[in-house]
Amino acid sequence: MTVSDLKFFFRPRAVAIIGASREEEKPGHVILANFLENKRKGRFKGEVYAVNPFVDEILGIKTYPTVLDIPDEVDLGVIVVPAKVVPKVMEDCGMKGVKGVIIISAGFSETGNVELEEKIKNIAFRYGVRIIGPNCIGIYDPYGGIDTFFLPVYKVLKDGRRIVSTPRPRRGYISLMSQSGAFGTAALDYMSGENIGMSSFVSYGNKADIDEADLLEYFAEDENTRAIMIYAESIERGRKFIEVASKVSLKKPIIALKAGRTSAGSRAAASHTAAMTGVDEIYEAAFKKAGVIRTYTTEEFFDAAKALAFQPPAKGRRVGIITDGGGAGVMTTDALETLGMEVPELTGETRRRLKELVEKGILPPFVTLGNPVDLTGSVTVEMYVETFRILMESDQIDIVIVLALHHVPGVADPIELVNELVEEARNFNKPVIACDIGGSQMAVMVREEFDKNFIPSYPSPERSAHAARALAEYGTYLRKKGVFEEYMKKWRPII
Repeated sequence: MTVSDLKFFFRPRAVAIIGASREEEKPGHVILANFLENKRKGRFKGEVYAVNPFVDEILGIKTYPTVLDIPDEVDLGVIVVPAKVVPKVMEDCGMKGVKGVIIISAGFSETGNVELEEKIKNIAFRYGVRIIGPNCIGIYDPYGGIDTFFLPVYKVLKDGRRIVSTPRPRRGYISLMSQSGAFGTAALDYMSGENIGMSSFVSYGNKADIDEADLLEYFAEDENTRAIMIYAESIERGRKFIEVASKVSLKKPIIALKAGRTSAGSRAAASHTAAMTGVDEIYEAAFKKAGVIRTYTTEEFFDAAKALAFQPPAKGRRVGIITDGGGAGVMTTDALETLGMEVPELTGETRRRLKELVEKGILPPFVTLGNPVDLTGSVTVEMYVETFRILMESDQIDIVIVLALHHVPGVADPIELVNELVEEARNFNKPVIACDIGGSQMAVMVREEFDKNFIPSYPSPERSAHAARALAEYGTYLRKKGVFEEYMKKWRPII
């Protein structure tokens, strides 16, 4: 079975929830409710079946004693039964001709029950059934309406308030695979809060069958995926992973967060998903060889992914900074140079054109024309836009960071500034990053407006610098492989 055939996990014509339950707090109830709700709203286009031998109906639909009793073909089975029952369910799925199963159930190798996990693998191999899991939360795909999370969107507090607990991100262009279901859930919560859209999410748990290499191959061909994120505690098929990642990274950026870097972290991972994490230096070398952008913190993980999904890779490491606050410019410069980026002095034609803006009265004589270009607290929208255009056209600059601090009086409507900069940026294939420091309603609104228009924005100079580093690292890898120009010819902005 080729990797392209994995599409039945994301676009099944029919899905069976095996272990569906009437009890609202049970995973089998929540997952069935997810699919029925998505079908009612037109998000899921396939048929939904419930399997439970002890009841006749759940949530208004007929239940079947086994998957074999379902009268139609079934592409995907979501298994939510006790571990000891899974082998029998796998036999039924194999005889039914089910193409793939997501085994939510835990109690396999992660608890030392290796024999039971081998048993279900052997059954799957015999019938040609592909497995995601076990010990996972499965798939969330907002384009296909797939939601196997047994975690409810809302929780009702004792005082009656209905609070969003496990949000599902909107449609977007980032796919995330996670060995840990708990981290994956927290990641989706984070992405939803940051208003970062998602293409697909896969929690693969013990990876009895499908692993990172398989999913990389699938997402490489997925038209909705522009960047691929990997949270991993171990990668068993190391050679295969490097082989696949080396090919995929020439087409789409891959960002990794590898946990279990320390000896204590390795022990924790082993008890969590039966992961043998290995020597961290080996992973470091493997990621570098395959063109995978490695990150070390949760914030950096998501910040890099957003930048790489929204913007083209950078041709080099030279950053131009535009600011209306000198201190913020200095902090950004420090953060960039600490990460090995360059903030060069502006000379030649670029410097001449900036001086010309002063001579024409567009910029006041007291602005600083070095790098950062400090437009001071007297800045206006026109000053930002004219300066921005010059840096975007400069052959001395590979990335532009705009510190659009919204507090200044000359920018009466900061959203107007965002819109003007967005329109100007669309004329170039040079990466742009925005930063507005603060937690006020206006600061959040400015950052959201940049993000909506696919200019990644951040609330601190340090996070902006990490995003710039990711764009430069990916561009450096593409140039090293001799495919940067070819990549840029194919790259198109998100409209």
